[in-house]
Order: sequence, then structure tokens, then C-alpha cells
Amino acid sequence: MQKQIMKAYLLTTILVGLYSCNSNDDFVTNSTEAAAQFKVVNVTNHDGRPFSTGKLTNIPSGRYVENPGGGVMMQAFYWDVPAGGTWWNVVNSKITAWSNVGIGAIWLPPVSKAQNGPFSMGYDPTDYFDFGNFNQNGTVETRFGSKTELESLITKVHAENMQIYADMVLNHNSGGQLENNPFTGTQTYTNFTGVASGKFKRTSADFYKNAYGNNDEGIFGGFPDLAHVAPNVQDWLWKRADGVGKFYKNTMKFDGWRFDYVKGFGAWVIKDWNANVGGFSVGELWDSNVNILNDWANNANSSVFDFACYYKMNDAFDGNNLNVLNDDMMWKRNPYKAVTFVANHDTDEIWKKELAYAYILTHEGYPTIFYRDYEEWLNKTKLNNLIWIHNNKATGNTSILYTDNDEYIARRNGYNGNPGLVVYINNSSTWQERWIQTNWVNAQIKDFTGNSGWYPRTQADKWVKIQCPPNGYSVWSINM
Repeated sequence: MQKQIMKAYLLTTILVGLYSCNSNDDFVTNSTEAAAQFKVVNVTNHDGRPFSTGKLTNIPSGRYVENPGGGVMMQAFYWDVPAGGTWWNVVNSKITAWSNVGIGAIWLPPVSKAQNGPFSMGYDPTDYFDFGNFNQNGTVETRFGSKTELESLITKVHAENMQIYADMVLNHNSGGQLENNPFTGTQTYTNFTGVASGKFKRTSADFYKNAYGNNDEGIFGGFPDLAHVAPNVQDWLWKRADGVGKFYKNTMKFDGWRFDYVKGFGAWVIKDWNANVGGFSVGELWDSNVNILNDWANNANSSVFDFACYYKMNDAFDGNNLNVLNDDMMWKRNPYKAVTFVANHDTDEIWKKELAYAYILTHEGYPTIFYRDYEEWLNKTKLNNLIWIHNNKATGNTSILYTDNDEYIARRNGYNGNPGLVVYINNSSTWQERWIQTNWVNAQIKDFTGNSGWYPRTQADKWVKIQCPPNGYSVWSINM
């Protein structure tokens, strides 16, 4: 096999050499066998950051390092992961492999004890300080495991130079005891004074309706609705040194937060949390209106999931109308506060996921990969390739070069010595070719996905012809 690889590599070199002597050819073909066997090596550019040479090597990539294109997040769970307290160990076993392919952060489900005990996915929180170390709600461990296993996972993530984000459910609680509620004149399940940790004890005064009002922005599922205006709630969630936020960050060592159902309370809650606690934050604001997403992100001083992008991708790739990718999205409006995604534990509507991942991993924003897409459903090798492209080539702002119902071509314009890329997405059943204008003068380029064997050279006016396979994508950059 090694001799076959070397023969393929020598053939590539000969073909490229022949091509460089023939300026009349639009392109040359190239064997992709060598590219399938080796990883692409990173060297250091003039400002000290990793930069792709496009050369081939069999040297492992090692632990995750921050690259010019930024990071990639893994949603490290799905709805109804196996119960039985094994999930933290399952995720732990995958961290090194994820780091090696370029994943920079993982997002965990809610880590504290919830009403449904060993069967809960955590979105019905009872005791924010029970990480699987108290006998409460019918179990000691959470659905995902013990506190010790969680701490081991966090330690492993940091050892691999990655970050870890906690899913925070701040809108509502569940699992309280009945008490007489003077604000409703009835009995309500709002007595949390008996939580096993003894921390963040709550009563009806801490839930709507109460002395501060009848309600806030939203109620979820009929659960008791936390009143963030109540001093006790603010103190225990984000102000106290031993409160939820600071304990999670300083003692448990979480690096950031995914905030659940932020429609249920004011953006000022997240703004205050971020000001007092710090760390990365992203809000789940389930709305396709870019104005609403952007206003919330600015008011909360937080990133937000780009639901506008999500629904446009669904319309584009499954609805066979790539023209809608010209429409406004959060990553276009505010790329530094946009977290893009193709699927998650709540919604999984896009069928042509490979095209969608090619889109978010080559465009601006902070892309998220869904656990089941990566580990179970899609081609992991292709996703790893897109992660590498994102980390090493997806730099600079974006220029859309061409769209129609079936084709989409965009250029990342590069930044600080990194040449950027051109991504070509083809939603039709046949190969497509287009002349496009790059940022590169008289430069040989190649498709870093290996889907095309062309090695075209850009002209003096930066124009070049590229191609894209049916129902697929290609990603072009300087071959150096």
C-alpha cells in the first residue's frame, strides 16, 4: 500500500509539473489516492498561527489548537441518550478523537438533578448543585452519570485544550413540594427548601406570580416560572460567589453556557449573568426573524443560535431553491454572535445535511455539529475534512458569487495572510461548472475536499473555471 501511495504522489507531482508548462489548459486531472491516505500538514505563518500548506504528510494532527478560521462546537448529546448513568463516560471516550480532528468545544446537556431523576434529560431542574452526588428524585446519579464522572470529563476536555459548555435552564424549575401560595390563593409546587444540596432554596416568592408581578416574558410547559427580578433568584443564579454561575465556572470549571428557552425571560438576565460570571454564552431564541435574533444578542451581550440560517438552509437544500441563501441571516448581520447549526436535540428537519454542513463549515459564524450526525448518521471522514477546511481556510468576510435554484458559489476573502476559499454547492443531479472570480492572480488552486480532480490556474484577472459534483460540494483554495 505504501508503494502505491508514493506512486500516486509522484504521479500528482508529474501532472502538476506538466500543467504548469501548459498555459493553454484550463485544468489538469489529479489522482486523489494520496490525499485519501494522508492528512494535510499545518505550519506556522508570520503571525504565529497555524496555516495550511496543502502538502501531504502522515504526521498526526495532535490536540486541538486554535486555527485561523476559528473553532467548531460539538453538541455532545441527543434527545433520550441511553439512561443508566453511562453518558459522561461515553463522551469522555471520544474527546481525544474529537480534539484530533479539530473540534474546539463541546456542549453538554443540563448537568444537575431534575424531577424525573434517572430518566430526565435535565430540562426540568430541581437542584442546581446536585451533579449526581445526592440521593434525590429517586436516584443518586443523573441520567448521564455521577459528579465524579462529570468532573473527569471536564478535566479530559481541558487536557485536550478544548472548552466545555453547560446547558443552563434558568426559565423554570420542577420537582418542588406543594405549599400554600399567598399570591395564587392555591397550593403550588414551588417549595424547593428541601433540596438535598441545601443551596438555592426557593419558595413561592421566587416564582410568578408573586410580589413583583403576575408573569414575565414566557411560561414553559406549565412548570413553575422563576422570577429573575427576585433578589434571592439573582443572588443564587449569578451574583453570589457560591451561587450557580460562579460555582459552575470556578469550581466545576465550565467555560461557557448554552441558555435554554431565552424567550421566557428578559435579555437583561443573560446580560447580568455574563457581566457577573463571564465565559462564552449562546442563547436558544427559537425565531427565524433576524431582527429579533440580532436585537436579543445585542441586548444580552451574547451569541445566539442562527435559526434564520437554519430555516433558510432547509428551504434551499430540501426545497431546491438555493437562491434563498441570498436572504438575511444572523451570521450575515453579526457573525461574531451567530452560532450556526444543521440539527440539534430539539429539531432535525434538514434532509440534505451534507450540503448544509458544507455551508456552515465554510461560512462565517460559529458552527455546531450534532452528535448523531457525526457519530452515527453521516460520513465522518467528510465531516472531518470540512472541519479541517473550516479551521484552516474559512477566513475573511464572505462574497456570494453566484446562485440559482441548484447552484451556490461563495468566496471567503481571506485574512492576515490566509488565502480564504471558494465553496461551490450543487443541488442538482449532474456535474456543474462555472467561471468565477477569485482573489488570486495566476495561482494554481485545488479542491480541498477531493471531490474534484481539477487543478486549475487562475488568470491574471483572477477568473477561473471550477466544478462541483452532483448533490455535492467542492471547496477551492490555493494549492501551496
